[in-house]
Amino acid sequence: MNSVRDTIEYDDFQKIDVRIGTVVAAEHIEGADKLIKCTVDFGSLGERTIVSGIVKWKKPEELIGKQLPYVVNLAPRVLKGVESQGMLLALSFNDGTDFALLCPEKLVPSGTSIV
Repeated sequence: MNSVRDTIEYDDFQKIDVRIGTVVAAEHIEGADKLIKCTVDFGSLGERTIVSGIVKWKKPEELIGKQLPYVVNLAPRVLKGVESQGMLLALSFNDGTDFALLCPEKLVPSGTSIV
């Protein structure tokens, strides 16, 4: 993607709640080619199930213990019968052939808000 998406107002941007979550469990979703189901600890927000289409680049066991950024106020969506309660933020580049996780440079409390 070489172009910038439509401009949004600052008030719209402020609506997005991005928090650091710690992956406590991860598994392939049976019958899904691309999806991993993670149980993510968000501290005082509790644990949530979040489904991500990252099988091409990551194995479930590689995610356990990682602290990653998630949009936590996205409306839930059912993917292959599993309700996803947020969205992982990650990088896909080189026309989708490469991938990188975004991780804090040091350990932070689960549920820390990204500002």
